[in-house]
Amino acid sequence: MKVQIYTMQTASEALAAAAAGVDCLGVTPSNRGLPGEISFETARGIVDALKGKAERVALSVESDLDLIADMVTAVRPDVLHLCGDIKLVTPQRVRQLRETLLARYPDLKILQAIPMTGPEALDHAAAFEPYCDTFILDSVAAHIDGIGAAGVTHDWSLSREIVKRSRLPVILAGGLGPDNVQAAIAAVQPWAVDSLTHTNKPLPEGGFRKDIDKIAAFVRAAKAG
Repeated sequence: MKVQIYTMQTASEALAAAAAGVDCLGVTPSNRGLPGEISFETARGIVDALKGKAERVALSVESDLDLIADMVTAVRPDVLHLCGDIKLVTPQRVRQLRETLLARYPDLKILQAIPMTGPEALDHAAAFEPYCDTFILDSVAAHIDGIGAAGVTHDWSLSREIVKRSRLPVILAGGLGPDNVQAAIAAVQPWAVDSLTHTNKPLPEGGFRKDIDKIAAFVRAAKAG
């Protein structure tokens, strides 16, 4: 079972998470007020520090393909995580983006977020499947841009159905922590599991840092599951 953890804000934090056994580490290069967002420059420093230690993932909630490409050029992740509005970044636009980016970065992978809002998620996954390498099935919160960072679980039976139907590796996200990840794995049987909210340590002044002890517990539980 692979483990992905969001969102790294410093190189030291990322290296500690990698040392705890995390396979894929995510950064949020943005200026939109997203949880744990960092500058492109900081994200690039984290990506560089993690080379050879974990797969480096960078998300975008943008709908402008040029802005997404600019972020990839600046940060140079292994994986581009698309989690913007799928009504704006449609399957055909992902195809267009993929063709443009792979011409420049042939090893780049596309991780497409599927909003798990109901049975329509099955149709969304089928439509995006030809144009991406991996799915992440995530919850949605009205107060946060894009797909994810909601901190709540969704209908795992729908996630299980996508896993059964899809030829792509599937990452399960949404409200997962050390206490429920084994149940999630048993119910969905994904390729990987992802955690953001439930492996955070809130700061008194607002925001958060990662809780390395919770990350280590999450890794142990996921690998055992």
